[in-house]
Amino acid sequence: MSPPESVDTPRDAARLPPRWFIRTAWVVHRGLYRVTGGRLGLRHPTPTVWGMMRLHTVGRRSGKPRVAILAYFEDGDDLVTLAMNGWGDPPPAWWLNLEATPAASVDLPDGSRDVVAHAAMGVERDRLWAVYRTLDGRDDLDAHAALRSRETPVVVLSPAP
Repeated sequence: MSPPESVDTPRDAARLPPRWFIRTAWVVHRGLYRVTGGRLGLRHPTPTVWGMMRLHTVGRRSGKPRVAILAYFEDGDDLVTLAMNGWGDPPPAWWLNLEATPAASVDLPDGSRDVVAHAAMGVERDRLWAVYRTLDGRDDLDAHAALRSRETPVVVLSPAP
């Protein structure tokens, strides 16, 4: 007797590389940025592909500078990213740092800027999540988000006053 056919649930449909592969990709990306003096590793978003930025935060416990390279898209003057930790369950450290100290800075391909972070909520979150879903074939965004036990924060980085 063969097993019954199952309907793909979001959890079943999501396929991620092993965690070691994701972490290695992050290390290689940061190394590429460092070795090229910043010439490679960052990019502007297009209407269909997310960009890459460097986010500078302050460690919530250590008080030391921390840097992460993140995907983003532009929403007017705001930069929008997801606090997803490679779709791992715990929140990324950079997001925990921003929750403690929302003031930060970002490096973009054309320069740096100071920003203030907040988590999008309600209608704003739904709208920005829908935009993220259209980028780079992200039709699997909901399936990947279902792998986490908590809602994935949509982080808005607004220009600092």
